[in-house]
Amino acid sequence: MRILPSGSRGLLLELDSLEEVLARYAALQEADLPILDLVPAGRTILVVADRGTELAPLAARLRQVEPAEHAGVGGEPVEIPVRYDGEDLSDAAHLLGCTPEELVRRHAEEEWTVAFCGFAPGFGYLTGSRFDWDVPRRSSPRTKVPARSLGLAGEFTGVYPRESPGGWQLVGHAEVDVFDPDRDPPALLVPGSPVRFVEAR
Repeated sequence: MRILPSGSRGLLLELDSLEEVLARYAALQEADLPILDLVPAGRTILVVADRGTELAPLAARLRQVEPAEHAGVGGEPVEIPVRYDGEDLSDAAHLLGCTPEELVRRHAEEEWTVAFCGFAPGFGYLTGSRFDWDVPRRSSPRTKVPARSLGLAGEFTGVYPRESPGGWQLVGHAEVDVFDPDRDPPALLVPGSPVRFVEAR
């Protein structure tokens, strides 16, 4: 693990894998440290220190925290109703070596967890625990992906919170907003949240 300064109150932890990020993130959430915020990403965790905290001693304490088994935030899964009608469903199934029906079954049966958030407010990068997902991105990204689109890319699945460019394989769309600034809290998904996709009828 490398620890680099990030601004006047931040430390950036560079790690070797997403699995290590999740294990470190779980441990740091439980550690008694002068930390204001933790922001996980694919291979990093940004640690934002409390005001007045010296970064060098904090870095030393961070190194002493042993990774934990990632268990998420607990509680009931967030259920997201979806329709599996995406225009890339057949292509994504072909890339996974299965039928579209099999992809839908696997996606709906998967035990998803929000690994981290980013790209846009409310966009969660979800990883699975039961199936080996590895879906290449589209060779030519779309300039406009509709809000609520459900996509696959690499080991992740996610729901676009708003219309934006994107290169993920679109396999469906959600029937709820994953980000609503008028809702409390605005983001439906936070790091560590368990998620279930429920096929809408």
